[in-house]
Amino acid sequence: MTTTAPPTASSAVSRATRWQRMAAPAFTIGALGVATLALHVRDPHESGSWGYCPSAALGFWCPGCGGLRAVNDLTRGDVGAAASSNLLFIAILPLLVFLLGRWAVDRWVGREREPDARLVTVGTVTLCVVAVVFAVLRNLPAGSWLAP
Repeated sequence: MTTTAPPTASSAVSRATRWQRMAAPAFTIGALGVATLALHVRDPHESGSWGYCPSAALGFWCPGCGGLRAVNDLTRGDVGAAASSNLLFIAILPLLVFLLGRWAVDRWVGREREPDARLVTVGTVTLCVVAVVFAVLRNLPAGSWLAP
């Protein structure tokens, strides 16, 4: 008598149809597109148009402060203003677009990638350290040029 192992999540993905595999990337890309369109239409440069940032209300700039304005500036083609709003977001954006595109292409062709745990850990720690350093710098007088 032979026993078979229960199906794993990765084997379930490989047996899914292309449209089933593409559901999550398509939904994610669509939601990001709608959010980007909303940020283009309703300008976050206007005070209170998207609410108020809690950290800015407390008197300091977090690593995300200016991110909404940066997206709005990018939708208008003004990369300089976007970088002035949040340089960290602009620096990381190409990596985010690459990872999102790779995820969508992998799902389209049915490729499965097992994430390298060490790479994920190193990347996460690096991003956190960079975000903390960025937040500290943009709140110091010498780094005021990084503030939104």
